[in-house]
Amino acid sequence: PAGSMALAAPLLPLLLLVLVLGRPGQGAPGQGAGTWSRFARLPYPQDQLFLHDTFPDGFLWGAGSAAYQTEGGWRQGGKGASVWDTFSHRPATPSGAAPPGPVGGDVASDSYNNLFRDVEGLRRLGVSHYRFSLSWARLLPNGTAPANPAGLAHYGRLLLRLRQLGVEPVVTLYHWDLPQALQDAFGGWASPVLPQLFRDYAELCFRHFGGQVRYWLTMDNPYVVAWHGYGTGRLPPGVQGGPRMGYLAAHHLLQAHAKVWHLYNDHFRPTQRGKVSIALGSHWIKPQRMTEKNIKECQKSLDFVLGWFAKPIFIDGDYPESMKSNLSSLLPEFSEVEKEYIKGSADFFALSFGATLSFQLLDSHMKFQQLESISLRQLLYWISSEYNNPQIFIVENSWFVSGTTKRDDAKYIYYLKKFIMETLKAIRYDGVNVFGYTVWSLLDGFEWHRGYSIRRGLFYVDFQSHDKKLMPKSSVLFYQKLIEKNGFPPLPENQPIEGIFPCGFAWGVVDNYIQVDMTPAQFLDSSVYVWDVHQTKKLIKVDGVYTSKRKHHCVDFAAIRLQVSLLQEMHVTHFHFSLKWSSILPLGNLSLINHTLVHYYQCFASELLRVNITPVVALWQPMIDNQELPVSLAKYGAWENTETVQAFVEYARFCFTSLGDHVKFWITMNEPSVKNLTYTAGHNLLKAHAKVWHLYDKEFRRSQKGKISIALQADWVEPACPFSRNDQEVADRILEFDIGWLAEPIFGNGDYPEVMRAWLHRINSVDLYNFHLPYFSEEEKKLIQGSFDFFALSHYTTTLVGSEKEDAVKYDHYLEVQMINDITWLHSPSRAAVVPWGLRKLLMWVKSKYGDVPIYVMANGIDDGHNMVHDKLRVYYIQNYINEALKAYTLDTVNLQGYFVYSFNDKTAPKYGLYSYIANQYEPKPSMKHYREIIDNNGFPGPETPELLCPEEVAPCAECHFFRTRKSLLAFISFVFVAFIVTIFFITYYSKRVERRYK
Repeated sequence: PAGSMALAAPLLPLLLLVLVLGRPGQGAPGQGAGTWSRFARLPYPQDQLFLHDTFPDGFLWGAGSAAYQTEGGWRQGGKGASVWDTFSHRPATPSGAAPPGPVGGDVASDSYNNLFRDVEGLRRLGVSHYRFSLSWARLLPNGTAPANPAGLAHYGRLLLRLRQLGVEPVVTLYHWDLPQALQDAFGGWASPVLPQLFRDYAELCFRHFGGQVRYWLTMDNPYVVAWHGYGTGRLPPGVQGGPRMGYLAAHHLLQAHAKVWHLYNDHFRPTQRGKVSIALGSHWIKPQRMTEKNIKECQKSLDFVLGWFAKPIFIDGDYPESMKSNLSSLLPEFSEVEKEYIKGSADFFALSFGATLSFQLLDSHMKFQQLESISLRQLLYWISSEYNNPQIFIVENSWFVSGTTKRDDAKYIYYLKKFIMETLKAIRYDGVNVFGYTVWSLLDGFEWHRGYSIRRGLFYVDFQSHDKKLMPKSSVLFYQKLIEKNGFPPLPENQPIEGIFPCGFAWGVVDNYIQVDMTPAQFLDSSVYVWDVHQTKKLIKVDGVYTSKRKHHCVDFAAIRLQVSLLQEMHVTHFHFSLKWSSILPLGNLSLINHTLVHYYQCFASELLRVNITPVVALWQPMIDNQELPVSLAKYGAWENTETVQAFVEYARFCFTSLGDHVKFWITMNEPSVKNLTYTAGHNLLKAHAKVWHLYDKEFRRSQKGKISIALQADWVEPACPFSRNDQEVADRILEFDIGWLAEPIFGNGDYPEVMRAWLHRINSVDLYNFHLPYFSEEEKKLIQGSFDFFALSHYTTTLVGSEKEDAVKYDHYLEVQMINDITWLHSPSRAAVVPWGLRKLLMWVKSKYGDVPIYVMANGIDDGHNMVHDKLRVYYIQNYINEALKAYTLDTVNLQGYFVYSFNDKTAPKYGLYSYIANQYEPKPSMKHYREIIDNNGFPGPETPELLCPEEVAPCAECHFFRTRKSLLAFISFVFVAFIVTIFFITYYSKRVERRYK
């Protein structure tokens, strides 16, 4: 059945990719270098589509936190000072005062005093595990024995509560908060004494907590500790020891990790049956260009950050060759015994990826002149290829939002969605062995070098409040539902449907303005020439001698024939283009008319009709230059000036008179841009449209039998947080300002949307703005209301909007709306989002607001950046947007009567055309052929689709109008003609009889 095939569809790309490109094999150093070329060869855009599928059964879902970030209580319960305490309490630099708000992690989220609060958050999420870290300085205030009973009791209570809830603890022994006493006494990780002291601390933890813990992490992100703690000094303990000190600290961190792993393996594993690893942080890097040299530089970048620690542990106990060859004496050496000791000292690969390291703590020289990226999927594949396809546990991942963002954290949700979807692709498509995922973090806290300027928690914490309550953000609901469903299972509404559109459905294509080339195709020179066959062999003009000129004919215009033939090749039934008001009436009135251009338009329309293509003609479409108004009108206020209204009416009357015999499908105004309209201009524009509609209705409709309306740009707007009432209100507001502003007066009640008036009243009174939305008189309301024959809309993309200010560049202060990007969506080269379901939602919205009005999608298209690879995106775009339109027609009973692709060709709309235009030649793109196939099928028929028998359409006859309007004259001529024939017959008949008589 079709449904079963649709549900199985997500597995098809998986099988294709695995068969063609393979999965990671037995890894070895350098094997990961094939990652970049592999992903460059994956099919576009199929590989970039969102994967609707679920994770393997038993997949671990969790959340995490770190002691210093969330615990607070820095002087409570006998806790000793850590290097982060000391670092945070340093006096402000002379260049500026300390930032307002909390200091470091002194209080932070106060988790030390709110243990049950945090666990309740875990229960609400429904996670399977909770990653947290033990504070070394809380358990061993001086870094060494004796232990602190209060610290042991605190973590004991946490583990007990987790066991009661059935939440698996994942415990980090050391998350950057080294006891200050060890830094003071030994110099911290720069000292060879530290590995043994760390082993002693780990033994205490294993003895006290090991019976309740199955997953241990020795330390978190040693790269950051070594490089920025002891090399650059950016982070605690702030030692600016340069590269040599950084590499030495890393050497000791690796030794310390290995000691702890062997301690557990030798003494605790037999009874506790747990697993031990180390949380390694990494970035991802991509080549500036796909060259062998750049790929080697990318490989080197990963070697210097992740491989620095991963290769010794997961491969051979030694540093990457690229580090050894480039750093010479700076890099310490391991003995052969140490190599064997470090090699294999991890039971799984614990990966940290996200905002801590990526684009934050990665020094620019570590990028080796390549480009940093956030592709978790490619990193996972690289790890599998490079390190023998290990079991991977993602123990930290997410992004961040602004510190001012409260509970509608849309940006965070969409990064989370991206990372989790990429993890799913790595499992399903690439065969990477990932068994768990940990979102970072459970709750807002102190974000290391960023302080409280950003937030990464699922739960919101008001750091200024006393009780520090956890308030769920929108991301809690997102993650909660994701855990319940174990991923992103296919939904029926996401599946394509089979079916066809009704008889007479308008299949069209759009050109902003047709190519006007009035060069004649025939030799129309009236001069007389003599051919000098004896000497010059040239034509010689005879002065003063002329032949009579013949009339111009439509066939004289070669450009028309070419364009019409291209349209015929596409099999469209309708062609939509706009007239140039400024060219037809250059002075804005009838005192100067470009009759040649008008004749060209007449010819174009008649040639379209001759091949059974219906012209759909817009009287006016705003463009950059003077809004495509005659200069005299643009110069004196354009649509701000009421005289433009009357000028538009007279222009429309002229067009109806001149072209109405050929055009039966009119658009008064095509895509007036509300972004560039003042309220006064919009007011006049509506009145102009209504007057032109009534003009046609009263004076031309009866004789010309056409239809007329306005075409509005209507991109869909979706609340960024689907669970947020605030975001829904913002989305509703934007829809009314973007579409309802011009639609409501025409298709609704004759006046502007109430939402607009209420909002403008609010901001004018509160924020001292002075935005005046004019009022219509009752007579004007009656004039405007109902001035349509159909609802024409142009739709290109969908936008997400939120109420929380996150990015000042994309924040609209006037409407108090934040534009948000779902980074899992496909995007065109110009960054337009490809969101087919947005069209269906828009069509349903129009129906719900304005009833069962006939609807035409007058323009729908995407750019390709002049790259034929991206035309594959247009193929996907056309296929799926039309399928969503079919859903709207079939499932939602939307009265959809036509669909037009934007645009005809690249010459008039560069990057958007179905035909490319290179070296004066038009070439059909694959997307044109795909669209033609859909037209020929009238949609997407399937085996179960009933056959639709449509009556044969007769081509409209433009010349027939002449005869229809002169019936009396035709009758008289017919009578005279018949009388003439009869007379001739009788004359001939009697003449012959007379001849025979005389004979």
